[in-house]
Amino acid sequence: MTVEQQQPAFLDSVLGWLRKGYPEGVPPKDYYPLLALLKRSLTEDEVVQAAQSILREGDFDSPVTEEQIREAVRQTIEKEPVADELNQVAARLASVGWPLEHR
Repeated sequence: MTVEQQQPAFLDSVLGWLRKGYPEGVPPKDYYPLLALLKRSLTEDEVVQAAQSILREGDFDSPVTEEQIREAVRQTIEKEPVADELNQVAARLASVGWPLEHR
């Protein structure tokens, strides 16, 4: 069974919203607010699964390991995004159906 087959329905929904909200991929300026929003709705493991799924779809020269993703998540969420950035990303995801407060 693959990681995708094991994902709960909500995580599948999150991935769908991310793909709809960012059809060309997530721009670097949105990383911090996006991870901050994901951490409000998902567990750390789910954030890592979401990142792995999105990264597998990209055109990358070398694979990213789960530990590299976990470390990037830890480093990224330590920096609190500016409220305007957070609101911009939240509005973008809300426009494609993201429930702003899930958990």
